[in-house]
Amino acid sequence: MTFGFASSSAASLSPSASAASASRLLEPAEWAAAGIPLLRNPREVVSGLHARHHPRPSTAIVAVLDPDERLRASASFTHRPSQADGWMFRNALLAQLRRVIPHDLRRRTPVRTAVLLYCRDGEGRWTEEDGAWMWGLRDACTLHGLRCGAYITLTQEGWHVLGEGRGGRHPHAHSAPEPFATSEAPPLAPRTGGPVSEILRRAAAR
Repeated sequence: MTFGFASSSAASLSPSASAASASRLLEPAEWAAAGIPLLRNPREVVSGLHARHHPRPSTAIVAVLDPDERLRASASFTHRPSQADGWMFRNALLAQLRRVIPHDLRRRTPVRTAVLLYCRDGEGRWTEEDGAWMWGLRDACTLHGLRCGAYITLTQEGWHVLGEGRGGRHPHAHSAPEPFATSEAPPLAPRTGGPVSEILRRAAAR
């Protein structure tokens, strides 16, 4: 699933538009103070999304987790480099969420959590583009009735949960996908019928 932003030139933006765009981003301190729920096992989440979507630089993956941190839905999309604008990112994320999972707006308290993994070039430290993605994720979650979860960057240095200080070297922006974690593999459905199952049934009855 892909989503492209129309490229725009910073020179074509009016001063008021530039100021509005600059206000639609979150600084690391603001993000850390927002009470974003911590992932119990961030590496497992990152590895699972990496294995499912095979991201390359400029790929964003939005995923919805249940209270037990099991993956319920996810979508990946790419965008062409343009002005880092949280409003544009919010709209892109909201469009993907609406495609893959029903909203929870009828609930008083959100139950499911959305996390965002963004694969990009450069270093792992915070950038204004990251701040715009953070703003967009928080706003998209509010409009879809979800809890706003972690924002994770995936660069050549590895993965990093911004605002938490947790990260690792693998996977990284150019690594091959890892096998699915055992915990994410769906349980095998029991088979019935056939000579093998008949032999097992008789053995269990003894």
